[in-house]
Amino acid sequence: MRQLRVAVVGAGAAGLCAARHILSRPDTFAPPVIYELTEQVGGTWFYEERTGSYDNGLPIHSSMYRDLRTNLPKEVMMFPDFPFDPQLPSFLPHQEVQRYLERYCQSHCITPHIRFSTVVKEVSPVTMVTEGKGPMTTWEVTSNDKSGSRITETFDSVFICSGHYSDPHIPPIPGLERFKGKVIHSHSYRHPEPFSGQSVVVLGAGASGLDISLELGRSNAQVTLSHGKPTLPFPLPYGVHQATPVEEIQEDGSLRFQDGSITQAQVLLLCTGYNFSYPFLDPARLGLEVQEHLVTPLYRFLVPPAFPSLFIIGICKIICPFPHFHCQVQFALAVLEGSVALPSRAEMEEEAQGEMVRKAERGVQLRHMLKMDKDQWDYAQTLAQTGRFPPLPPVTQSLYEEVWRQRQVHPHNYRQLNYRLVSDTQWEQQAGE
Repeated sequence: MRQLRVAVVGAGAAGLCAARHILSRPDTFAPPVIYELTEQVGGTWFYEERTGSYDNGLPIHSSMYRDLRTNLPKEVMMFPDFPFDPQLPSFLPHQEVQRYLERYCQSHCITPHIRFSTVVKEVSPVTMVTEGKGPMTTWEVTSNDKSGSRITETFDSVFICSGHYSDPHIPPIPGLERFKGKVIHSHSYRHPEPFSGQSVVVLGAGASGLDISLELGRSNAQVTLSHGKPTLPFPLPYGVHQATPVEEIQEDGSLRFQDGSITQAQVLLLCTGYNFSYPFLDPARLGLEVQEHLVTPLYRFLVPPAFPSLFIIGICKIICPFPHFHCQVQFALAVLEGSVALPSRAEMEEEAQGEMVRKAERGVQLRHMLKMDKDQWDYAQTLAQTGRFPPLPPVTQSLYEEVWRQRQVHPHNYRQLNYRLVSDTQWEQQAGE
């Protein structure tokens, strides 16, 4: 049997996971070609002090800030088949996650297959009719390397692992152009010191909005955390207070909030998330619609029904990322190997659309359609059952849920706790440091 050739776009955690599992099946797959925009692995985990653009003019990919620590413990965060160093604390500075990914890469001999400083320009399907087998799709991947030379290669399958934390979403705030201070997106935030002594309105109270607000408060900034969630149920530190969403920037540059209150600020910091962006794909040709916060239809949040040899890994939000990638990649490879038979295009489209309709009926807004949260465990279980690979150990869900509870009650210090996995079903909290 001919080995299948697979292209992987991106050498962050998802791309490395795809490469590791492809390399573990040499009977079926040729070694993958991994296209990486930057000069190192790690994707969003590689901290880049610069903001704006690289030397080649492309926008900086990573949104990592200097003092970020993980909000998931390493015991939950790890690839199930590759633990972190047990000596490390549960909640890690981003540098340790980067080191972990580098170790994963070395351990599975992935580096020789990565083309660094290589930009994917186009991924397009080519349908050929083969005798007796009907139409077959291959993929042409066109890329530019560091020297600028362009090359097009053919593959049997493509894994899109380029992430979705690099194209900042700027919300449509009426009068934004009237703001007289500095407007920045969290994508370009690196450290709190430049904001010391300044009045900062942080828009958005997701993980990064809350985290950055606490950092700024500790650095003596006057922070207004503006968000549409219910009032946060825990005390915020001195210098940080909550406000309703920003409704408008007024003629004089002041900010008016939803409750009618008004404030002046020197900085408006947008922690408003990211857009899905795949400049190398032609969505219409693939039967996909790519919106700011949604890509549809995707069967199992993974496969475009019209082209079931293309896989978009890690598109969901509010997930345990590395275990999620681990399950998606193995399911995708089972499809390519032929051990999982996918339904017809029409059935896959119907299932994908049905999922969206059910969420809409539950009141889920369009921009939250890809948030998984509690649904991620059944999803991972379904992929494992269908793809016939070992499911995630129950301890992953159990500890994830415990940390979620701790984070609601103790957002300042939940990261001081340490955990240990006792078995596939049990964890324990370690004694104090």
